[in-house]
Amino acid sequence: MRIVRYTVDGVHHYGELENGDARIARFEGDPFTGLSSAGRVDEVDDVVVLPPIERPRIFGFAYNYASHIDETDRDVPEVPVCFMKPSTAVIGPDDAIIYPADGELIHFEGELVVVIGKEARHVKPSEAHEYILGYTCGNDVSDRIVQRKESKFGTLLIGKGQDTFAPLGPVIATELDPAALSLTTRVNGTVMQSASTADLLLAVPDLVSYLSRYLTLLPGDVIMTGTPSGVGPIRPGDEIEVEIEGIGVLRNPVVAESL
Repeated sequence: MRIVRYTVDGVHHYGELENGDARIARFEGDPFTGLSSAGRVDEVDDVVVLPPIERPRIFGFAYNYASHIDETDRDVPEVPVCFMKPSTAVIGPDDAIIYPADGELIHFEGELVVVIGKEARHVKPSEAHEYILGYTCGNDVSDRIVQRKESKFGTLLIGKGQDTFAPLGPVIATELDPAALSLTTRVNGTVMQSASTADLLLAVPDLVSYLSRYLTLLPGDVIMTGTPSGVGPIRPGDEIEVEIEGIGVLRNPVVAESL
Protein backbone atom coordinates (compact mmCIF):
# COMPACT_ATOMS: atom_id res chain seq x y z
CA MET A 1 0.00 0.00 0.00
CA ARG A 2 1.15 3.54 -0.79
CA ILE A 3 -0.55 5.85 1.70
CA VAL A 4 -0.82 9.51 0.82
CA ARG A 5 -1.88 12.41 3.06
CA TYR A 6 -3.65 15.21 1.24
CA THR A 7 -6.14 18.04 1.45
CA VAL A 8 -9.21 18.68 -0.65
CA ASP A 9 -11.75 21.45 -0.06
CA GLY A 10 -9.77 22.48 3.02
CA VAL A 11 -10.07 19.09 4.74
CA HIS A 12 -7.15 16.72 5.35
CA HIS A 13 -7.44 13.03 4.51
CA TYR A 14 -5.40 9.88 4.15
CA GLY A 15 -5.84 7.72 1.10
CA GLU A 16 -4.27 5.05 -1.07
CA LEU A 17 -2.77 5.89 -4.45
CA GLU A 18 -4.21 3.75 -7.22
CA ASN A 19 -4.78 3.61 -10.97
CA GLY A 20 -1.27 4.66 -11.97
CA ASP A 21 -1.08 7.32 -9.24
CA ALA A 22 -3.91 9.30 -10.86
CA ARG A 23 -6.56 8.57 -8.23
CA ILE A 24 -6.73 8.30 -4.45
CA ALA A 25 -9.09 5.96 -2.62
CA ARG A 26 -10.03 8.04 0.41
CA PHE A 27 -9.83 6.63 3.94
CA GLU A 28 -11.52 7.47 7.20
CA GLY A 29 -9.17 7.69 10.19
CA ASP A 30 -5.39 7.62 10.17
CA PRO A 31 -2.66 4.96 9.81
CA PHE A 32 -1.89 4.94 13.54
CA THR A 33 -5.36 4.39 14.99
CA GLY A 34 -6.94 2.60 12.04
CA LEU A 35 -7.99 3.16 8.44
CA SER A 36 -11.25 2.26 6.77
CA SER A 37 -12.64 3.00 3.34
CA ALA A 38 -14.55 6.25 3.03
CA GLY A 39 -16.18 4.97 -0.16
CA ARG A 40 -14.93 7.90 -2.20
CA VAL A 41 -12.20 8.42 -4.79
CA ASP A 42 -10.35 11.71 -5.36
CA GLU A 43 -8.44 12.71 -8.47
CA VAL A 44 -4.79 13.56 -7.75
CA ASP A 45 -5.08 16.67 -9.90
CA ASP A 46 -7.83 17.97 -7.61
CA VAL A 47 -5.92 17.67 -4.32
CA VAL A 48 -2.84 19.05 -2.62
CA VAL A 49 -0.46 16.34 -1.41
CA LEU A 50 0.85 17.04 2.10
CA PRO A 51 3.82 15.72 4.07
CA PRO A 52 2.94 12.11 4.91
CA ILE A 53 3.17 12.88 8.64
CA GLU A 54 2.03 16.08 10.32
CA ARG A 55 4.90 17.62 12.31
CA PRO A 56 6.64 14.40 13.39
CA ARG A 57 9.60 14.00 15.70
CA ILE A 58 12.54 13.55 13.33
CA PHE A 59 15.53 11.40 14.28
CA GLY A 60 18.56 11.42 12.01
CA PHE A 61 21.64 9.23 11.65
CA ALA A 62 24.85 10.72 10.31
CA TYR A 63 27.72 8.83 8.64
CA ASN A 64 25.70 5.69 8.01
CA TYR A 65 27.11 4.98 4.52
CA ALA A 66 30.82 4.21 4.11
CA SER A 67 30.84 6.16 0.84
CA HIS A 68 29.66 9.34 2.61
CA ILE A 69 32.22 8.84 5.39
CA ASP A 70 34.93 8.62 2.73
CA GLU A 71 33.83 11.81 0.97
CA THR A 72 33.82 13.73 4.27
CA ASP A 73 37.28 12.34 5.18
CA ARG A 74 36.15 11.01 8.55
CA ASP A 75 36.60 7.79 10.48
CA VAL A 76 33.78 5.31 10.95
CA PRO A 77 32.02 6.43 14.16
CA GLU A 78 32.56 4.37 17.30
CA VAL A 79 28.86 4.78 18.15
CA PRO A 80 25.91 5.77 15.95
CA VAL A 81 25.84 9.55 15.43
CA CYS A 82 22.30 10.75 16.05
CA PHE A 83 20.62 14.12 15.81
CA MET A 84 17.11 15.55 15.69
CA LYS A 85 15.34 18.01 13.45
CA PRO A 86 12.43 20.13 14.69
CA SER A 87 9.00 19.13 13.46
CA THR A 88 8.68 22.61 11.92
CA ALA A 89 11.40 21.70 9.42
CA VAL A 90 9.01 19.36 7.59
CA ILE A 91 7.61 20.21 4.16
CA GLY A 92 5.89 18.02 1.61
CA PRO A 93 6.12 17.25 -2.10
CA ASP A 94 6.48 20.31 -4.32
CA ASP A 95 6.83 22.63 -1.31
CA ALA A 96 9.74 25.04 -1.54
CA ILE A 97 13.02 24.58 0.29
CA ILE A 98 13.81 28.08 1.52
CA TYR A 99 17.42 29.07 0.92
CA PRO A 100 18.37 31.24 3.94
CA ALA A 101 19.19 34.89 3.26
CA ASP A 102 22.52 34.43 5.08
CA GLY A 103 23.14 30.94 3.68
CA GLU A 104 26.54 30.25 2.13
CA LEU A 105 26.69 26.50 1.56
CA ILE A 106 23.43 24.55 1.69
CA HIS A 107 23.55 20.86 0.77
CA PHE A 108 20.96 18.23 -0.21
CA GLU A 109 21.06 14.72 1.29
CA GLY A 110 18.73 12.10 -0.19
CA GLU A 111 17.66 9.48 2.36
CA LEU A 112 15.36 6.56 3.07
CA VAL A 113 13.04 7.50 5.94
CA VAL A 114 11.39 5.06 8.35
CA VAL A 115 7.91 5.84 9.70
CA ILE A 116 7.18 4.34 13.12
CA GLY A 117 3.71 2.83 13.45
CA LYS A 118 3.37 2.11 17.15
CA GLU A 119 5.09 2.82 20.46
CA ALA A 120 8.44 1.07 20.65
CA ARG A 121 10.85 0.52 23.54
CA HIS A 122 13.67 -2.04 23.88
CA VAL A 123 12.95 -3.51 20.45
CA LYS A 124 15.17 -6.30 19.14
CA PRO A 125 16.36 -5.94 15.53
CA SER A 126 14.45 -9.10 14.64
CA GLU A 127 11.25 -7.48 15.92
CA ALA A 128 11.71 -4.01 14.40
CA HIS A 129 9.41 -4.67 11.44
CA GLU A 130 6.50 -5.05 13.86
CA TYR A 131 6.85 -1.37 14.85
CA ILE A 132 7.37 0.12 11.39
CA LEU A 133 4.39 1.48 9.49
CA GLY A 134 6.35 2.03 6.30
CA TYR A 135 8.88 4.14 4.44
CA THR A 136 9.09 7.46 2.63
CA CYS A 137 11.67 9.61 0.88
CA GLY A 138 13.51 12.38 2.69
CA ASN A 139 15.97 15.18 2.06
CA ASP A 140 18.18 16.10 5.02
CA VAL A 141 18.88 19.67 3.89
CA SER A 142 21.94 21.01 5.74
CA ASP A 143 23.66 24.36 6.19
CA ARG A 144 27.26 23.17 6.15
CA ILE A 145 28.83 26.38 7.46
CA VAL A 146 26.60 26.47 10.54
CA GLN A 147 26.78 22.69 10.93
CA ARG A 148 30.58 22.69 11.07
CA LYS A 149 30.67 25.50 13.61
CA GLU A 150 28.09 23.78 15.81
CA SER A 151 29.79 20.39 15.54
CA LYS A 152 33.01 21.76 17.02
CA PHE A 153 31.13 22.20 20.28
CA GLY A 154 29.12 19.00 20.17
CA THR A 155 25.80 20.41 19.01
CA LEU A 156 23.79 20.08 15.81
CA LEU A 157 20.55 22.02 15.52
CA ILE A 158 20.47 25.14 13.35
CA GLY A 159 22.64 23.57 10.66
CA LYS A 160 20.08 20.80 10.22
CA GLY A 161 16.85 22.15 11.66
CA GLN A 162 15.86 25.33 9.87
CA ASP A 163 12.33 25.64 8.53
CA THR A 164 11.86 23.64 5.28
CA PHE A 165 15.06 21.62 5.88
CA ALA A 166 13.19 18.27 6.10
CA PRO A 167 11.22 17.52 2.92
CA LEU A 168 9.30 14.23 3.24
CA GLY A 169 7.08 12.27 0.86
CA PRO A 170 5.35 11.66 -1.39
CA VAL A 171 3.81 8.56 0.25
CA ILE A 172 4.27 6.05 3.04
CA ALA A 173 4.98 2.73 1.37
CA THR A 174 3.98 -0.20 3.57
CA GLU A 175 5.01 -3.85 3.23
CA LEU A 176 8.28 -2.75 1.65
CA ASP A 177 11.58 -4.54 2.28
CA PRO A 178 14.16 -1.78 3.00
CA ALA A 179 17.19 -4.05 2.69
CA ALA A 180 18.26 -3.23 -0.87
CA LEU A 181 16.29 -0.34 -2.36
CA SER A 182 17.79 1.88 -5.04
CA LEU A 183 18.13 5.53 -4.02
CA THR A 184 18.71 8.32 -6.54
CA THR A 185 19.01 12.07 -5.99
CA ARG A 186 18.84 14.48 -8.91
CA VAL A 187 19.50 18.22 -9.08
CA ASN A 188 17.88 19.83 -12.11
CA GLY A 189 17.63 16.40 -13.69
CA THR A 190 21.28 15.46 -13.19
CA VAL A 191 21.95 12.39 -11.05
CA MET A 192 24.07 13.33 -8.04
CA GLN A 193 23.50 10.32 -5.78
CA SER A 194 22.97 6.72 -6.83
CA ALA A 195 23.16 4.02 -4.18
CA SER A 196 21.43 1.10 -2.53
CA THR A 197 20.15 0.87 1.02
CA ALA A 198 22.07 -2.41 1.12
CA ASP A 199 25.09 -0.19 1.77
CA LEU A 200 23.77 1.19 5.06
CA LEU A 201 26.30 0.52 7.83
CA LEU A 202 23.47 0.13 10.31
CA ALA A 203 20.43 -1.39 8.62
CA VAL A 204 16.89 -0.25 9.36
CA PRO A 205 16.20 -2.87 12.09
CA ASP A 206 19.41 -1.88 13.87
CA LEU A 207 18.48 1.81 13.80
CA VAL A 208 15.06 1.17 15.32
CA SER A 209 16.56 -1.13 17.93
CA TYR A 210 19.31 1.35 18.84
CA LEU A 211 16.99 4.30 19.34
CA SER A 212 14.39 2.28 21.25
CA ARG A 213 17.07 1.05 23.63
CA TYR A 214 17.45 4.58 24.98
CA LEU A 215 14.11 6.29 24.34
CA THR A 216 10.51 5.52 23.51
CA LEU A 217 9.61 5.82 19.86
CA LEU A 218 6.07 7.02 19.21
CA PRO A 219 3.60 6.49 16.38
CA GLY A 220 4.40 9.00 13.64
CA ASP A 221 8.07 9.40 14.56
CA VAL A 222 10.36 9.31 11.53
CA ILE A 223 13.96 8.14 11.25
CA MET A 224 16.24 9.53 8.53
CA THR A 225 18.62 6.63 7.92
CA GLY A 226 21.61 8.50 6.49
CA THR A 227 22.83 9.64 3.10
CA PRO A 228 25.25 8.05 0.62
CA SER A 229 28.06 9.85 -1.20
CA GLY A 230 27.35 12.56 -3.74
CA VAL A 231 25.93 15.26 -1.50
CA GLY A 232 26.37 18.75 -2.87
CA PRO A 233 25.17 22.34 -2.93
CA ILE A 234 21.77 23.67 -3.87
CA ARG A 235 20.88 27.18 -4.99
CA PRO A 236 17.70 29.20 -5.52
CA GLY A 237 16.12 28.10 -8.78
CA ASP A 238 17.19 24.46 -8.43
CA GLU A 239 14.83 21.50 -8.31
CA ILE A 240 15.79 18.56 -6.10
CA GLU A 241 14.39 15.07 -6.62
CA VAL A 242 14.86 12.12 -4.27
CA GLU A 243 13.63 8.86 -5.76
CA ILE A 244 13.51 5.55 -3.90
CA GLU A 245 12.45 2.24 -5.38
CA GLY A 246 8.93 1.26 -4.33
CA ILE A 247 8.12 4.68 -2.87
CA GLY A 248 8.27 7.30 -5.60
CA VAL A 249 9.79 10.71 -6.22
CA LEU A 250 10.03 13.54 -3.68
CA ARG A 251 10.40 16.76 -5.66
CA ASN A 252 11.08 20.22 -4.20
CA PRO A 253 12.10 23.55 -5.72
CA VAL A 254 14.62 25.82 -3.99
CA VAL A 255 13.54 29.42 -3.40
CA ALA A 256 15.49 32.34 -1.93
CA GLU A 257 14.30 33.58 1.45
CA SER A 258 12.30 36.78 1.30
CA LEU A 259 12.74 38.94 4.39
